[in-house]
Amino acid sequence: MIIRKQTLAERAPGKQNLWLRWLIANALGEMFGLGLTFVIGAFVISRLSGQTSTSTILASFGIAIVSGAVEATIVGFSQWWAMHPWFSTITRRSWWSATFVGALIAYVLGYLPSTLIDLGEAASQAQPTAVEPPLWLVLLLAAGLGVVGGAMLSFAQYLVLRKTVKGAGIWIPANMLAWLFGMPVIFWGIDAATKGQPIFQSVLLMAVVLLAAGAVVGAVHGIFLVNLVDKRTE
Repeated sequence: MIIRKQTLAERAPGKQNLWLRWLIANALGEMFGLGLTFVIGAFVISRLSGQTSTSTILASFGIAIVSGAVEATIVGFSQWWAMHPWFSTITRRSWWSATFVGALIAYVLGYLPSTLIDLGEAASQAQPTAVEPPLWLVLLLAAGLGVVGGAMLSFAQYLVLRKTVKGAGIWIPANMLAWLFGMPVIFWGIDAATKGQPIFQSVLLMAVVLLAAGAVVGAVHGIFLVNLVDKRTE
């Protein structure tokens, strides 16, 4: 009797649980990851409130990037835990590194415009005039930011995936679509949490919002990840 040795793909668990596992990992990862970045940002703002010197602006920019590294670490490890049974040749370090690089690029480019504006105002001694745009415009811009950010966040992950699966290029538009829906949820939550309510209510609201945003993002690109299971090459 001939006993055929199973491949890694055949020994992997059924893919029907991957989507739910991925959704949960992203929901919790974003709640704790982005939640910590917001806590760090709020602390920095409270400490540097009213200071507009070049050094404080650059310090705020640097701390924002560091907070992005915190989010990338939590989300990267959460995602790897969710996908590992199906993509066993992807190491935890490689997925974390890819997530870290993508988040670093996204945070740098995301915070750079406002940082340059603040530096220009500080240099000219001009007093900034705060004009709050309507919420619909904020959410529309957030959707556009999500599309761009999703591409930056996922490119390095795509480089890791393509070593394991065929058609990995779909991962980039999958993340662009996911964050198209996820980013407006986050911005809506920020607006809702800054309406003057007690701090504990704002914290609870943001926790729920970030959990929901992570679930939305995970649900969308999780569909694409499930489809990549059948395209594994290992």
